[in-house]
Amino acid sequence: MTETTAHERFYSVIPAGGIGSRLWPLSRADAPKFLHDLTGSGQTLLRDTWERLAPIAGDQRIMVVTGRAHRAAVEAQLPALTDENIVLESEPRDSSAAIGLAAAILERREPGVIIGSFAADHVIGQREGFRAAVRQAIAAADAGYITTIGIRPTEPAVGFGYIHTGGSLDVPGAEGALAVTEFVEKPDLDTAKAYVEGGDHLWNAGMFIARADRLLEELHRSQPELHDGLVELAAAWDDPVTRGPAVDRIWPTLTKIAIDYSVAEPAADAGRLAVIPGTFDWDDVGDFASLAKLNTAGRASDLAILGEHARVLADASSGIVVSRSKRVISLIGVQDIVVVDTPDALLVTTSEHAQRVKSVVDALRMGGSGDVL
Repeated sequence: MTETTAHERFYSVIPAGGIGSRLWPLSRADAPKFLHDLTGSGQTLLRDTWERLAPIAGDQRIMVVTGRAHRAAVEAQLPALTDENIVLESEPRDSSAAIGLAAAILERREPGVIIGSFAADHVIGQREGFRAAVRQAIAAADAGYITTIGIRPTEPAVGFGYIHTGGSLDVPGAEGALAVTEFVEKPDLDTAKAYVEGGDHLWNAGMFIARADRLLEELHRSQPELHDGLVELAAAWDDPVTRGPAVDRIWPTLTKIAIDYSVAEPAADAGRLAVIPGTFDWDDVGDFASLAKLNTAGRASDLAILGEHARVLADASSGIVVSRSKRVISLIGVQDIVVVDTPDALLVTTSEHAQRVKSVVDALRMGGSGDVL
């Protein structure tokens, strides 16, 4: 099929799940990361994601998979989202279930559809570069590859997974496509430095583009029970009479597994995974250290301040302050500080220890303090 036809068959999927626990107490179960403005743009990360994808797929060809509790907030952010294109999870079951269900539903509605999954809570600059990468990924997907978009590392980050690239693939319309030899878990610092210096590793940005039937085939190979459950759910999905009972019966039984493990890694091992190197700025805003960098880049001040009514006095200080209260926050002579002030919880740490915020969330949950999560 021609590239134009492939683009006409393209459908964007936005998984909008997860609470972003490393951004607690800003991000919480009832107000997850994707529903916040973390860049000072005046709109949420979810809205930013929609506006990146709409020029590629069109408003009528974007599906959002999110939790039932977030339906009203998502629909308020995305007024063009149609009823048939919002898929509600009764509880989180990880990305394989979310993306796999979207693939199964869309394949039933439109056999031969190509889907692209893009997280709701990432920050991407240089949109034309992003669109160019997606266009190449669509061509590679049409050729039968499970395709991802990798990011050229700008530093030896230990908070990201890495993609080990191989040789060029001869795919019409995807001149930048490379084979993937391996997906690598988050490395230690020395290993990350070696990856960056070697030049054949990309950051795993969690973007996956594939024909829906090919994605489901890969899922069937590695997780046959999960695959069968999703296909059964999809068969009942567009009938309002059968959907509810099917969800109640099947969804809680689905295996929790990330799509990296169920689809991407097996496809890489079998030579069926391609990667398009992205030439655009990308950040998954995984913790407050990355949020601080994002909001101080190119600015005179080394202190990022977020919050519409933030009252911050600072002298010789750097880092980030996020204020959701009316308290005055004074910083004197502290470097790389992280202060997050909300009406019912206060976090104080440093950029160096920002990744450890998740352990605080785990401790609060185990200690029965779910009211602040």
